[in-house]
Amino acid sequence: MVHSHSHRTFLFLQGPHGPFFHGLAQMLRAAGGTVWRVGFNRGDQAFWPDRASYIPFRDRAEAWDACIARLLDEKAITDLVLYGDTRPVHARAIAQAKARGLTVHVFEEGYLRPYWVSYERGGANGHSRLMQTSVDQMRVALADHDRDLPDAPARWGDMRQHVFYGAVYHGFVLLANRAYAHFRPHRALSVRDEFLLYLRRLALMPLFWLDRVLATYRIKTGGFPYHLALLQLAHDASFRDHGPFDSMAEFLDAVIAGFADGAPPHHHLVFKAHPLEDGRTPMRADIRRIARAHAVEERVHYLRGGKLARLLDDARSAVTVNSTAAQQALWRGLPLKAVGQAVYLKPEFVSDQPMAAFFQDPTRPDSRAYRDYRRYLLETSQIAGSFYSLKGRRQLLRQVVDIMLSADDPYDALDAGRPAPRQHLSVVR
Repeated sequence: MVHSHSHRTFLFLQGPHGPFFHGLAQMLRAAGGTVWRVGFNRGDQAFWPDRASYIPFRDRAEAWDACIARLLDEKAITDLVLYGDTRPVHARAIAQAKARGLTVHVFEEGYLRPYWVSYERGGANGHSRLMQTSVDQMRVALADHDRDLPDAPARWGDMRQHVFYGAVYHGFVLLANRAYAHFRPHRALSVRDEFLLYLRRLALMPLFWLDRVLATYRIKTGGFPYHLALLQLAHDASFRDHGPFDSMAEFLDAVIAGFADGAPPHHHLVFKAHPLEDGRTPMRADIRRIARAHAVEERVHYLRGGKLARLLDDARSAVTVNSTAAQQALWRGLPLKAVGQAVYLKPEFVSDQPMAAFFQDPTRPDSRAYRDYRRYLLETSQIAGSFYSLKGRRQLLRQVVDIMLSADDPYDALDAGRPAPRQHLSVVR
C-alpha cells in the first residue's frame, strides 16, 4: 500500500536559527506534502533557499491578522509549523489555525535538553498538554511500555553552532533588512544590539571559559555545602510569559532573601547563568548588590555557564523559575523549588515550601515518580537530536517527519498503545 500525504499543506512561520526548518520542509515535500514559508525579515529569508515557496511579510504588524487569515484560506493550509508559541505573530496565527481546526506543530528547545528537542501539537511549555497531565495518568499510559532510560546528558552538544547561527541571522537582519522596513523584533532589544551581543559572545568565549573554570574550581574546592540557583535568560519566553516576575532582579532578590533567612550560616548559594547568557542584563552586579543588602555577599557566588553536571553532583538543592535544567536536578534526586509554570511542576517531585523553609530543610522529590514522568516525555514530546549541529539535525529529521505526519498527537498515540519508534543518542555527540 502506498501512503500519500499530498493532501497536506504546511505553512512554516519562524523557526530556530539555522537550516533546520528548510531541511524539515524538504523531507515533508519528499513525503508528498506541499510547503510554504512566511518570512518576516532578511534572516528568515537567508535560511530558506527555496524562493518559490517563500512568502515575505513586509507590512506593518497590524496587518498580520488579515494576512495570516488570507494565507490559511488561499493556500488551503492543513498544518501550521513554528518554533515557540508565545511570540506575537505565532500566538495570533495559532489562534486562527485552531479556529479552523488545523494541526499546529510546535517546536521548542528540549524539556530534557541538550540531546533532545521538544515537539508538541497545539502548544508548548505553559501551553503544553503536560500541564494538565498527572503522574498517575502518565503511569496508566506507560503501563504496557517498558524500556531503559538513557542517562541525563551532562552538557550541551551544539553551543558553538547555536551562537554562530544566531550571529549570522541577526547579521542579515541588521545589514540587509531594507526590504522589511516594518519589521520589529519580538524582543525589546534592537536587532543591532542583538547582533553585537552575539559577536561579543563569540569573541570573548576564551575569556568566559577561563572565568568559568576559575569560578568552578573555587566552588568545588571550597569545602562548603551549597545550593544551586538555575538562571534563565531574562528575555526568554519561559521566564517572561510563564513566570511570576517582571524582571530577573526580582527573582534574584526572592532567592537571596530566602537563602539569607533560611539557610544554615555555613551554607553557600551558587547562581549558574544560562549557557547563552550574553550580558544584556547586569546579572553579576545585581547579585552582588542584593547579596550585600542581605549581608550574605561572602556566601553567594556567580558562575558564567559551564557544565551543569559537575555542580549538581555536589549540590544540596536547586531553585529556579522554570528552567528545563531543573530536570537534571530531579534526575539526581535533588530537592527542587520552582516558582513559575513548568511542565515538570508536579507535586510528587517539586517542593511547595516557602523559599526560606526550602533553604532550611528542603523536601526531597519522589524519584520513582520523576522517572515515570521522564519516561513519559521520552515516549511522547522529546525527540533525540538538535536544531543546530549537523549530526543532531540528521538524527532529528530521521524521526520527526513521521511523527508530524502521523494522524495521532504523540500523547494520544501513547494512550492508544501506538507510540512512535524512538532512536537512542549514540550519534549526537
